[in-house]
Amino acid sequence: MRISRTLKTTAALGSTAALMMLGLGAASAHVSATPTETAAGAYSLVTFSVGHGCDGSPTTAVTISLPEELNDATPTVNPNWTISKSVEKLDTPITLANGSKVSERTASITYTAKTPLEDHQRDTFTLSLQLPETAGTTLHFPTLQTCETGQTDWKEIPAAGADHDSVKAPAPELTITAAVAEDAHGAHGSADVAASTDTNDAGASWPAWIGLAAGLAGLVLGGLAFWRTTRKA
Repeated sequence: MRISRTLKTTAALGSTAALMMLGLGAASAHVSATPTETAAGAYSLVTFSVGHGCDGSPTTAVTISLPEELNDATPTVNPNWTISKSVEKLDTPITLANGSKVSERTASITYTAKTPLEDHQRDTFTLSLQLPETAGTTLHFPTLQTCETGQTDWKEIPAAGADHDSVKAPAPELTITAAVAEDAHGAHGSADVAASTDTNDAGASWPAWIGLAAGLAGLVLGGLAFWRTTRKA
């Protein structure tokens, strides 16, 4: 009986640890896009997160393609990477809201690693951009992750109504929401953007932290049960 209890306790500990690892792995499985703002016409800092390499191979470059709805984006400097832009000519020039005309657009932005990013390490890449004026539009950012061996092309778009995880390599995306009125201090102040970034990052990671806390609690309780069982033996 005591041996059986010991085996059950050990199995519970192993299962809890496995679930913890599975939950944390799932949270960082895809390249994701996290915006500070989603309101139509707003300026937003969109952060792309890369959580692993290509089947164990270190990441050497990340190329983020801009959707056709965007003409440009400003990349944030990352000291571990060099930055380059790919520009394409427009068949028909576009007239912006301020009256100026645009005859070319930024097609993609590439971050190239100064030192390859190891498979078990994570990094982020942030673009500053102005969102289109149409609420309800979903923007997709196909992202090519190049590694020392192989690559992963995060460009698949789920069918209408399907979950983001219904495809193997989904493109990072964000959906534009209804516009909001600016406050008395202005909607695009640097302090507001910084505060919004902190809040958004916290909101994006809280499910993983809750899972981790629950897993740790399970390990503690399982450990106590195992200790009591061995004492009785």
